Amino acid sequence: QDIRTVKNAIYSVINKEELILQDPEPFVAVSELADSSVNFIARVWTKTDDYWTVHFNLIENVKLKFDEENISIPFPQLDINL
Repeated sequence: QDIRTVKNAIYSVINKEELILQDPEPFVAVSELADSSVNFIARVWTKTDDYWTVHFNLIENVKLKFDEENISIPFPQLDINL
């Protein structure tokens, strides 16, 4: 997928999460060009008591947003030829 499309999808999920603080500003970037994927990092801040709620909400909601936007997640694949 296009990097901008993926970043916009992640930011849209971040912007809907009310427990995320806006100062410091949330940050999304490409963190690695891996063998079969382009890896992203999302860095957000929240109150300590809300950390795990935000953590699990973001993972689930990013996956749902990717499905909605037809953004695929590549999974490792191994081809064996005999």
